[in-house]
Amino acid sequence: MARKMVYHVLLAFLLLTIISVVSVRYEPNWDSLDSRPLPAWYDAAKIGIFIHWGVFSVPSVESEWFWWDWEGAKTKTVVDFMKANYPPDFTYADFAKNFKAEFFNASEWADIFQASGAQYIVLTSKHHEGFTNWPSRYSFNWNSQDVGPARDLVGELAAAIRNNTDMFFGLYHSLFEWFHPLYLQDKANKWQTQKFVESKTMPELYEIVNRYKPDVIWSDGDWEAPDTYWNSTNFIAWLYNDSPVKDSVVTNDRWGQGIMCKHGGFLTCSDRYNPGKLQKRKWENAMTIDKQSWGYRRNTKLSEFLTTDELVGTLVETVSCGGNMLVNVGPTSDGKIIPVFEERLRELGQWLKVNSEAIYGSHPWTYQNDTVTPNVWYTSLKISMEQMLYAIFLDWPTNKTVHLGVPKTAEWTTVYLVGREDLGPVNFTTLHPQGVVLEVPQIPTQELPCQWAWTFVFQGVLQYTKTKISSTTAVYAIVLDWPTNGKLQLGAPKMDSSGVVYLLGYRQQVKFSPGGQGGITIMLPEFADGTMPCKHAWVFRMLGVKN
Repeated sequence: MARKMVYHVLLAFLLLTIISVVSVRYEPNWDSLDSRPLPAWYDAAKIGIFIHWGVFSVPSVESEWFWWDWEGAKTKTVVDFMKANYPPDFTYADFAKNFKAEFFNASEWADIFQASGAQYIVLTSKHHEGFTNWPSRYSFNWNSQDVGPARDLVGELAAAIRNNTDMFFGLYHSLFEWFHPLYLQDKANKWQTQKFVESKTMPELYEIVNRYKPDVIWSDGDWEAPDTYWNSTNFIAWLYNDSPVKDSVVTNDRWGQGIMCKHGGFLTCSDRYNPGKLQKRKWENAMTIDKQSWGYRRNTKLSEFLTTDELVGTLVETVSCGGNMLVNVGPTSDGKIIPVFEERLRELGQWLKVNSEAIYGSHPWTYQNDTVTPNVWYTSLKISMEQMLYAIFLDWPTNKTVHLGVPKTAEWTTVYLVGREDLGPVNFTTLHPQGVVLEVPQIPTQELPCQWAWTFVFQGVLQYTKTKISSTTAVYAIVLDWPTNGKLQLGAPKMDSSGVVYLLGYRQQVKFSPGGQGGITIMLPEFADGTMPCKHAWVFRMLGVKN
């Protein structure tokens, strides 16, 4: 067989759904903005890390809303805490000098986040207190360069994520500020003036996009005023049409009173949103390991942290219902990720190392959870004409058999326990008209492939209906010789930065750069001896390929 392509690459064009890609400019209205397809990388990613960090990390009591609880709502416990521990003339701004971040090491954070299996991060660039974690031109003497750390915290983490990991980098930004005089003046004028928006909110947003080029803009602090006050649609139209991240950026739905859960890129609907059923649009479950706070709390208790069981269970349920999970941690004022957060993230990564194929790039199945056995959730992945069905058990079966109510199996169906394929196919009995009884592998607990949840993969299941899996073209490149220079050049696929590349059997997205006249260059992961996902040939899965 003739091998004429560079590095002997055989491209297998397996099209999931062919879509026409044309150049589109979006108008500054919700009908137009909502018509923009989400960049493929976001749906494939499934897991992100949220980081709430700011001056509120200094008092580190109650929550990141400490300033409002003290001087806005005047919550008794917070007022009493301040009276007992600080002099009468102490102001919230006085906390900033102790926001030193002296132990902050961006590369250390990047290592922890990548170990979690997350595919993107979202850092608070500015919370409702107004303090910016970058040297903003629009926040004089209330930013991380002028007071406190004397560092560009956003810039350092952005560089570490991009230089040391394959993750996408995103920023959270609060539209409003609790006590800013211009905001309070606009509020008193019933939003008929926009002095705060014109001099503060919008300049900051344009500044962080142009300076740091985030792949996610996670807006918040919008709920008091309408989107017309915030000029939200004008900003998002620029973001989608003309910004330096126009092809790759995604946004959420917090852009003005009444907009959340209706308009925007992906929907959040509420904090810790987890509907437990399939939604019509892409959504995200922004949730916290600390059950009571997004920011770090010195006075928390161990029982107030999610266990790894709970964290994995939340991920599985979220992904099964078509969502992404954004897992929040709150660093300390000195810049450390506390051990309990690090442990949870690393254990999540251990689980994903075994079960990644059931999560990354997967799609919701016809059923989200089983109708007979509780705590079993389904995901699916269609490869060529075959649909892989994943049944994820949050509880290991205690009997020798387990009854699943919805898979339709046939004589050609095979079932494996993911991570223990060496045991061979799992025996099963087909039920009619649907359902299956699996013979549970009888292996010692210490020989199970992982902890916390277990996945059985079904190959060759029968379909209920012909469903649309994704509006994305998928291309598989089968590489017969692994390149020795660290790069794989492909001349045929046409992709921009909104696309995503996976190496099958490797749980992280793979970096690539689009070519000027078509084609891409894939930056190959580095593997120690014996750790490559397979031998003889390697398969790259590309989502977001254009016609």
